[in-house]
Amino acid sequence: MSILINRRHLMQATSSVIAVGALSSASGRARAESAGELKVNMSGGNWGDAVMEAYVKPFEAETGVKVTPVKADFSSTQIAMIVDTKNVSADIVNLGQTNVDPLTAKGYLEQIDYSIWKKDELEATPDYAKQPNGFASYVYSMNMAWNTKKFPAEKPRPNTWAEFWDVGKFPGTRSLNSGEGGGGPWEEALLADGVPMDQLYPLDIDRIFASLDKIKPHVRKWWTSGSEVLQIMRDNIADVVESYDGRILSLIDEGGPIEINRNQAKLTTDYWCIPKGSPNGQNAQKFIELIGRADRQAEFADLIGQGPTNRNAYKTIPDNVARKLASHPDYAASSFPLNAKWYAEVGSDGKSNKERLSQRWNEWIL
Repeated sequence: MSILINRRHLMQATSSVIAVGALSSASGRARAESAGELKVNMSGGNWGDAVMEAYVKPFEAETGVKVTPVKADFSSTQIAMIVDTKNVSADIVNLGQTNVDPLTAKGYLEQIDYSIWKKDELEATPDYAKQPNGFASYVYSMNMAWNTKKFPAEKPRPNTWAEFWDVGKFPGTRSLNSGEGGGGPWEEALLADGVPMDQLYPLDIDRIFASLDKIKPHVRKWWTSGSEVLQIMRDNIADVVESYDGRILSLIDEGGPIEINRNQAKLTTDYWCIPKGSPNGQNAQKFIELIGRADRQAEFADLIGQGPTNRNAYKTIPDNVARKLASHPDYAASSFPLNAKWYAEVGSDGKSNKERLSQRWNEWIL
């Protein structure tokens, strides 16, 4: 996905049939009062497998509620449609962070019931993860990565986005995220042009594209999905790339000649949300409470390499795993969070900043 659209939304839209679960005899917190069902928007692949093992199976065992994945790409428009038509086909949807505020403002999302959470779980979770109408259980990042055959340890490597842009000092082909969906290398372009990391917002759109003009001739491929950038790195199409940290780490774990750079990483979250009118809203609230627990997030991080939002999860995550995660405390000073609220702001022309960037990109890339 674009960084502004949930990156798991790469799967084919399918419909799911849900079996009714039997009443569980096991005790535990967030127990369902009666057996029921829950439709959770999730994808296949390694990410979907991790959701199933860390969240779904423990939830089913604890509550007796049967969960069936809904493998569909839910855009903001689709969320609005299923709510307006009272045909809510998923009780929980996983949305990119810039989609949450606009949907909340229009009344399309239920409020998250944080009153059913344990106090220690709430206190260990930062406010940005606990939005009124969405909960973020993991953090990932956009990072620079290079091919170590092109940039071996004894050779100078680009360490900042300004150096990524410097093809004279660091020659090699580049690959960056496409901006067609409103997400793109906007912050990276400003960092490359000398804007300090803590002064990025509000983004200067004219300055972004002036900076992109400089790197455009050296970009071999503008990628549009995580799977695409993975293939770019795997096939050595580009020497240094912008990529999701999870994609980079998966190649490193395979033994690929790739190294990740954590400096000037863009931190991003996705949110679990409940569409207004969910037929299984109570079960949805209980599922979201479970995914907020430190032990569940620790298992998820171990399975997929995405950082927990619950700080207590780091108490049980092995150090060799913890240092692969974007939310590790040691990376905080050299990273910055994407400002979703800025992307959602609407100007006098009736367009959001996200829409304005998408339109500008589509004109610029021709």
